[in-house]
Amino acid sequence: MSVIYYEYLPSPIGRLLLAATERGLCRIDFDEGLEMGEELESLAVWAGKLYGVSAASVELVRGGGSIPQAVEELEEYFRRERTAFSVPLDVKGTPFQERVWQALTEIPYGTVCSYKDIAGRIGSPKAVRAVGGANNRNPVAIIVPCHRVLGAAGHMVGYGGGLPIKEALLRLEGAAVRYTIPQEASL
Repeated sequence: MSVIYYEYLPSPIGRLLLAATERGLCRIDFDEGLEMGEELESLAVWAGKLYGVSAASVELVRGGGSIPQAVEELEEYFRRERTAFSVPLDVKGTPFQERVWQALTEIPYGTVCSYKDIAGRIGSPKAVRAVGGANNRNPVAIIVPCHRVLGAAGHMVGYGGGLPIKEALLRLEGAAVRYTIPQEASL
């Protein structure tokens, strides 16, 4: 049986569902208005795919693993007492996605860059749209700060938790949020 530790974290941007394996934090979900049981069912299905087993073979355990550390660090972040995270991660993606996620962790607190900047940083300057796709699949938003990436000309485009949450996170960090959301935003 595969074990996933989880916890709900109330935050200024809404309730978050944190999940971790024995090795580290593996997922952060934004509150999507689901009931707690539905969220856990969805988490079990996701974890089953992660482990290559049926959802029924996944044991969900509240707390444990790296969950307490993740909760503490996120609470400190939301109080503006933390600018970087040290909680261990257990994220899986393609080699390209993992390069993008690593580059995201190198964006300093309170600053922003573009998808094009990330593409250049990972040595794939023409892969701007692919960088956007990898950003979209980031399983541990906030910890791996995909909210710090903007579209062309500094426009806010796409965010798993919604653009108001992206803007709230950037404002929390003191990033200059002075752009508007264009009708037809591009990466």
